[in-house]
Amino acid sequence: MTVSHDLLRLKLAESLAAEHRTLTQRDVRLPGIPGKAFAVIGVRRSGKTSFLAQCRAERLAAGRPPEAQLLLSLEDERIAGLTVEDLGWVLEEHARQFAQQRAAGGLTLYLDEVQTVPGWEGLVRRLMDQGGVELFVSGSSAKLLSREVATSLRGRAMEVLVHPFSFREALRHAGAEPSKPFERLSAAGRAAIDQRLRHYLAVGGFPEAQGATPRDRAALLRGYVDVVVLRDVIERHAVSNPLALRWIERQLLANPGGPFSVKKHYDTLRSQGVSVGKDTLHEYLAHLEDAFLVRTVAMHSASERQRMVNPRKAYPVDPGLIALFERSGRTHQGRALETAILLELERRAFEVAYVRTSADYEVDFLAQRGSEPPLLIQACLESEGDQTWTRELRALEAAQSAHPEARPFLITLDSVPPSRPLPDRVTWVPAARWLLEEM
Repeated sequence: MTVSHDLLRLKLAESLAAEHRTLTQRDVRLPGIPGKAFAVIGVRRSGKTSFLAQCRAERLAAGRPPEAQLLLSLEDERIAGLTVEDLGWVLEEHARQFAQQRAAGGLTLYLDEVQTVPGWEGLVRRLMDQGGVELFVSGSSAKLLSREVATSLRGRAMEVLVHPFSFREALRHAGAEPSKPFERLSAAGRAAIDQRLRHYLAVGGFPEAQGATPRDRAALLRGYVDVVVLRDVIERHAVSNPLALRWIERQLLANPGGPFSVKKHYDTLRSQGVSVGKDTLHEYLAHLEDAFLVRTVAMHSASERQRMVNPRKAYPVDPGLIALFERSGRTHQGRALETAILLELERRAFEVAYVRTSADYEVDFLAQRGSEPPLLIQACLESEGDQTWTRELRALEAAQSAHPEARPFLITLDSVPPSRPLPDRVTWVPAARWLLEEM
């Protein structure tokens, strides 16, 4: 079934006439490699559609003709059943109507929810081969996973990962982004930012959750998780044991930074009468990560076998999800801080592992970006005081000996500098300052 040409012309006219909305500016970086399409991916409701609108607004502000900025939302119930031939016709009609404008500045084409059009990959490949088009594609993680983008577009696209709001973006959304570096703020200004960070670690960065009441926010975020698990995992992969999957999902989200031990989870499920294979549990973890609901960190090792044998650590895609599943009554601020740091490292394009020393000490993150010296990062709630503080420093010092080329950092939630001297080369940074830095 094809959509009528009259309806397609209406859709084209509406897309071109769409008013610019004022949106919170995202700090998402576009790869600077010419001749590539941009595949905008990320967890549901993280703001991918708004990011496309932001890119369009930036090009309009730079003087590009509005007629050459075509943003098509393909999840419109009026064009349900849209075929790739229909989409091709829309682009041909646009070329007929605006040949002069396209010739003057080229065309930037934004295809939102592109996965709704079967065979879209062939059209995108043809457009990129023809040249003269800057192209963005975006869609739900159910149909537009990073692996699939790489395969279906055969090297013609670069991934652009959109997470929920970072701490800086959340401040910007609330109208509270500092106008100068953290260290130049007044004591009152730094205290206010610290308080907002604690709020961010509890609320998270999903755009629609900002400003919601605790009750509404919990319902909203729980709905997000349910949709991701149902549509992006259970339906997509025809999961045969949804009970085991749901149990794994709850365990991972309730214990951020905890090791994912397949044997432990296998034994627990078996004791509860749930029959599931160990390989299946590995697959469920991979599915949840592919849907961007969780992020995993492997242990650093030069040996691939060691990386495979040792458990991975799992984190939610947003710190606001932790409180939904935490049932112990313990504070989760420390784990939320660890989660926020990991996600910020991802935004800054670091490859991340955790470190376990020969003496069985553990450091949260070893982060590597290109040829830069790696970072050793240990997250801690307080700048000093208890046995935890001593243990974290001892671990960082031991990891530093094993990785002498790395720059070690102790990142704490409070902004009180340690009164005791730190080990050589270890730099203390308050979390608010580190999360607001440009790196």
